[in-house]
Amino acid sequence: MSQAPRRTVVVLAAGEGKRMKSATPKVLHSLLGRTLLGHVLVAAGAAEAEQTVVVVGHQAEQVREHLAEVAPAAVPVLQAVQNGTGHAVRIALEAVPEAAGTVVVLNGDVPLLRPETVASLIAAHESAARAATVLAAAVDDPSGLGRIVRDASGGLARIVEERDASAEEREIREINAGIYVFEAAALRAALGKLSTDNEQGEEYLTDVFGLLVEVGSPVGVFVAPDVEETLGANDRAQLAELRALLRDRVNTAWMRSGVSILDPATAWIDVTVTLEPDAVIDQNTQLKGASAVAAGAVIGPDTTLVDTSVGAGATVLRAHAVGAEIGPEAVVGPFSYLRPGTRLGRKSKIGGFVEAKNSELGEGAKVPHLSYVGDATVGAGANVGAGTIVANYDGVRKSRTVVGEAAFVGSDTVLIAPVEVGPGAYVAAGSVIAKDVPAGNLGVTRAQQRNVEGWTARRRPGSKSAAAAEVAERAAAGAGEVSEAE
Repeated sequence: MSQAPRRTVVVLAAGEGKRMKSATPKVLHSLLGRTLLGHVLVAAGAAEAEQTVVVVGHQAEQVREHLAEVAPAAVPVLQAVQNGTGHAVRIALEAVPEAAGTVVVLNGDVPLLRPETVASLIAAHESAARAATVLAAAVDDPSGLGRIVRDASGGLARIVEERDASAEEREIREINAGIYVFEAAALRAALGKLSTDNEQGEEYLTDVFGLLVEVGSPVGVFVAPDVEETLGANDRAQLAELRALLRDRVNTAWMRSGVSILDPATAWIDVTVTLEPDAVIDQNTQLKGASAVAAGAVIGPDTTLVDTSVGAGATVLRAHAVGAEIGPEAVVGPFSYLRPGTRLGRKSKIGGFVEAKNSELGEGAKVPHLSYVGDATVGAGANVGAGTIVANYDGVRKSRTVVGEAAFVGSDTVLIAPVEVGPGAYVAAGSVIAKDVPAGNLGVTRAQQRNVEGWTARRRPGSKSAAAAEVAERAAAGAGEVSEAE
């Protein structure tokens, strides 16, 4: 049995990204559920490397903290002074002196790079037993990018940075994508020969290719199957362009897997989201984080779900949910807000202008209108009427409210926690309930109504209300006279 090749990945993530004009390091800017660096690390997984080294520099501590969250096995190495990509790779290899075999070098700002492309690049390099292979792409506008300079036979002669390129070389449209594969020993030897004799006064990793060509070592070019994979982001405008490209890629993949996305241009789905076939995503919808949507569910329009699961056949319309669980065939919206810890049972309903937090609704339970339900358990088949408030917070602590199975809470009610409305119990509309209502009882706290005769004429003389009341009183008096005459 042949032994698996030894591989090391080096990710370059030390740059400041000045054109981002941000306190956040460039590689930590995000698009569709991952940072730029996070996307690159996922693509790097295709290398199946023994170790991954991430070169950090600007705001190094922030990058280290992020690595601890998303790639705890990665080794951060500090490049205190950003003295070029060659310098960065050299200090990365110094941190892992045992590294041998294949070394894959990736820029930390190419989020559209696919794992499949990384795997193909490595395979092409290793099968040809090259000393170095560069990923290239043909672009319409190569401005600002390094150029691939080929020899008369079409092989790689060298890579030249635009600042150091001649006028003729600047006309070349085949560019260096900043993604490389090297044989470790050849790379180490060439890194030791790098100079800073260039416009930037830095050690260019790309100069390694020219040095290898000079000594007759085999080098090559692997052309990316899709130029979009090689695109980076230097400012917010380019980041937005990448975000849109990734949105289209993600949406196309989901539609081809059986998901209906009614307006792909306005559906933004994180790469961390999962969808089942026959789910329907309507326009102006954002699905973020670990959200999951089951078959037959309809999400949107105008809906945002963050870390929220939606069961089969459920409907979520013009709603915002964070950390919620929406059960099968449940209905949410419009204009509802589900906060963390909200769990809706099968066929339950959260209606218009309802906010729920850390609460459970049993199967078929309903909160149809204009209510707040916090820290509550609502039993199966129960109905919570319009304008109900669960007063869960007393200014010091939060307490829980329980509404039992098949209970009915009338409109404009306040339930003051901790309190329990028993199974099958009723609460009269307009009540303020501070004591438990036992099963099958009716809870009522209304004061007796009293009508003060003639109040408007006395207290609001000359007003429109007084005039209307006078007309109505005269009409009523006239109707009484006619009735007596009959």
